[in-house]
Amino acid sequence: MIELDRTDLRILAVLQTEGRITNAELADRVNLSPSACLRRLQRLEGEGVLTGYSAQVDPEAVGLGLQAFVRVQLTRHESDVIERFVERVNGWDEVVACYALTGDMDYLMHIYVADLQHFSRFLLDRLLNASGVADVNSSFVLRTVKRSAALPLSQLER
Repeated sequence: MIELDRTDLRILAVLQTEGRITNAELADRVNLSPSACLRRLQRLEGEGVLTGYSAQVDPEAVGLGLQAFVRVQLTRHESDVIERFVERVNGWDEVVACYALTGDMDYLMHIYVADLQHFSRFLLDRLLNASGVADVNSSFVLRTVKRSAALPLSQLER
C-alpha cells in the first residue's frame, strides 16, 4: 500500500464521483496548482491506485431491466474445476461481478439481463450447463436502495 496524504484522498474522492472533471477544476477543488495536481494524478495512476476511468450506464435505459444475485456451489473444489468455472464466468457478459465466498456457497454473481426469459436462458443454457456446478440459488432485485462504485475514503484520512 502506498502512502496517501489528505490531498491524494481528496483527489480520489472527487474523481470517484466526477470522473470527467478537468484537471484545472480538480486542482481548484483540492487547492493545488494545475501542474501539481497533474503530477499527483500521474503518480496515482503510475502506482496503480487509479486503475481506470469509466462511465456509469443506466441499466434500464439500455434494456437490462432485471438484476439478480446468484449464489453458486461447486461440486468439487479441485483447481481444475475452479479454473473451468472462473473461465466460463469471465466469458458471460451478463455477469458484471463475481466473488469467491466463505460459507455454504462458493461464489456470488451479480447479473444483469433484459427480463425473466433472458435470465431463464442464462441459467439453463449456461450456468447449469457449466461443469462443476452443484447448486444455484437466485435472488432478484426488487429495488436498488444504494448503488455506488465509490470506495469509502474519508475513513482513511489521518
